[in-house]
Amino acid sequence: MANNPAERHEETAGEAAPLDPDRLYRAADPAGLGFETTADLEPIDGLIGQQRALDAITVGTGVPRQGFNLFAIGHTGALTRRAVESVLNDAAADRPAPSDWVYVNNFKEPHRPIAIDLPAGRAPDFRDAMRELVDELKTALPAVFQSEEYQTRRGAIDEAFQKKQAEAFSELQKRAQEHNIVVMRTPMGFALVPSRDGEPIPPPEFNALPEEQREAIQKTIAELEKDLEHIVHQIPGWDKERRDELRRVNEETAQIAIAQPIEEVRRRLADLPRVLEHVEAVRADLVENIAAFVVAGTQAEAGDSGGSSGGDSGGETLPGGPFDRYQVNVLVSQQDCDGCAPVIEELHPTLPNLTGRIEHLARQGALVTNFRLIKPGALHRANGGYLLLDARSVLTEPFSWTALKRALRSRQIVIEDPSRLVGTSSTISLDPDPIPLDLKVVLFGDRTLYYMLAAADPELSEHFKIVADFEDDFDRSAETEALLARFIASILRRESMKPMDADGVALVLEHASRVADNAGKLTLEVDQLRDLLAEADFWAQKAGRDTIARADVRKALDQWIWRSSRVRDRLQEQIIDKVSLIDTQGARVGQINGLSVMSLGGFAFGRPTRITCQVRPGAGKVIDIEREVELGGPLHSKGVLILSGFLAGRFALDAPMSLSASLVFEQSYGGVDGDSASSAELYVLLSALAELPIRQDLAVTGSVNQLGDVQAIGGVNEKIEGFFDICRERGLTGTQGVMIPASNVRHLMLRDDVVEACREGRFAVYPIARIEQGISLLTGRPAGERGPDGNFPEGSVYAAVEARLQAFADIRRSFGREGGTGQGTTS
Repeated sequence: MANNPAERHEETAGEAAPLDPDRLYRAADPAGLGFETTADLEPIDGLIGQQRALDAITVGTGVPRQGFNLFAIGHTGALTRRAVESVLNDAAADRPAPSDWVYVNNFKEPHRPIAIDLPAGRAPDFRDAMRELVDELKTALPAVFQSEEYQTRRGAIDEAFQKKQAEAFSELQKRAQEHNIVVMRTPMGFALVPSRDGEPIPPPEFNALPEEQREAIQKTIAELEKDLEHIVHQIPGWDKERRDELRRVNEETAQIAIAQPIEEVRRRLADLPRVLEHVEAVRADLVENIAAFVVAGTQAEAGDSGGSSGGDSGGETLPGGPFDRYQVNVLVSQQDCDGCAPVIEELHPTLPNLTGRIEHLARQGALVTNFRLIKPGALHRANGGYLLLDARSVLTEPFSWTALKRALRSRQIVIEDPSRLVGTSSTISLDPDPIPLDLKVVLFGDRTLYYMLAAADPELSEHFKIVADFEDDFDRSAETEALLARFIASILRRESMKPMDADGVALVLEHASRVADNAGKLTLEVDQLRDLLAEADFWAQKAGRDTIARADVRKALDQWIWRSSRVRDRLQEQIIDKVSLIDTQGARVGQINGLSVMSLGGFAFGRPTRITCQVRPGAGKVIDIEREVELGGPLHSKGVLILSGFLAGRFALDAPMSLSASLVFEQSYGGVDGDSASSAELYVLLSALAELPIRQDLAVTGSVNQLGDVQAIGGVNEKIEGFFDICRERGLTGTQGVMIPASNVRHLMLRDDVVEACREGRFAVYPIARIEQGISLLTGRPAGERGPDGNFPEGSVYAAVEARLQAFADIRRSFGREGGTGQGTTS
């Protein structure tokens, strides 16, 4: 027995004693903060306590390689994002301003607009130059083509054509007259008819002529018709010559008319080769399509003395107009930046908002578009700088995550139409030039989302190689308290709130430890602190104070709890009314008060739960009723199974485990998970086995391992306060209290009323390191330790447990013998 493994690992634990009240709450010293109000403090900008994340951001922004984008995980609320944005702005100041990007018309393939990059800030100049060119040509070209010189040249061309046509017909007419034939123009064309004295002979008279004369006239007419046909066939050729000559004159006139405006644009943008290339394409297209330009310009002049057609106050024409093809669509411009890279946050990262979109206009029952209806996305606006995105928003928008990865891999922005991706649109659209992409993407998300995405999408590590893991809290010390006080001063000043006195700041610091769930830590969930400061400022305003006092902070905390605690109060009401059965006095066998935490909408509270146990002889199985009915989660089931390991390693070592036990959370109608009740389940199991009553004025929390060590759990403050509230409503007796793991003492930041009750001896918090301490406190008997003879001391809890287990084993053996002789059955 002396070499028993359980005995070798057992620790000798002293008796459980209530914690000193000073260990239940770590107060901040207002005098030690060294200021009267936050107005005396120097504000601190940026992030505090986040050196790990800052180092990651430094690497992510500094490595100029593909894939070194950032994924920021943790409690990345609005203030944290603002601080990250501030860091990125500092990094952006060291990066050159990116290029401007414009789209212009592709005169050869209009469905494929051309993207042109320009030096930062030059795109508006290009746009304005082309707009001024178009505006000038709208007036100049019609004027040139209406000038006397042009009209004279055009008239000469028309006159030459008419003269050539007239001369041909005149010669024909002369020859026809020699044979008394006249040429007549009819609705069907030209006709040759006989005449007398210059007048056509009526058909009856012609038919009355001698046959020989009629045949001679008809023969003459037939010969003349051949000449007429020859002339008529020449007319289209003469007309083509007229049109060619007119086109040549138009081109010469257009070249002269547009030469000076085009040259002005060229001089203005002489340092931009791509622009000059486009200007020459504009020149060629103007000359080629001058007729349409002149007609449209004439109509515009007739309809609008301002010289613009369909335009807005800035002289713009609506997409689809004759002048629209020469305009410039400024996609992104750095004109208003200070020579640094952009930092853009996209709050609604749909596919069009991310990669850009092509808009359409309804015209005469059809949807039309052109290059001027190309709109930029966040990738365009952030190109050359930094783009901030919420990971959950990107993942929940159709196609956005895939499009983002595709853009990062190809390093170019391709505008995609969602309707075309799913095959629901047959509208003819554009295929704009893709734009080269060079930016850093920063995704914000919680840790669970990041790790799930990393497991589900192996491409995540390809594109987001840097993880900035933000701390939830940092160590509490005089230095960090002072640092957080300065940060509080920064929030108050930035948000235009009243300054806060030192007492108020001390309470905020104490609340920061409460939020961190650790008296030795301060939370870094700065958005939650900002909300507290905003409400405290409101209450200070209501009270007419110039500074925010501790009473205002307390009022804000109490009001938040009041607003959030309806469900808690209803559950506690059920316990007080004995609808939910919880005893806070007396002692019962196989019954104990366990503690759990519920969290609803960010408000967590403790709820006592009765746990009961029944035992009988059996096959050594501890039945978890919660698991059997599928209400118990895997962690809870694990905790129950550990109980079997504890019993097997501690009791009846020379006999088979012959126990059948059932454990249940009474009046629990929802799911149960976590192992924080496993120590309570072990206590109630030992009580049922030893047939010893355990105190009902104590509630228990803590997990246990197979060796009997009580282990830390979460929500210890809420659990203690939950049982305290019930005891207070029923009347504190001075014997009530809560047993917690000794390792949770460092986490205690209890409410003032709980601490005060403990200080007055009306309530107690017991730190428990070993099951032996806990069962002794609950039963009033020592747990017992095996002596040299291998037995537990008589009268100890463990002696009673082992005796009961031995009795179960004997019963099982007796049933086995009876079953073997046919006189009974085995269980």
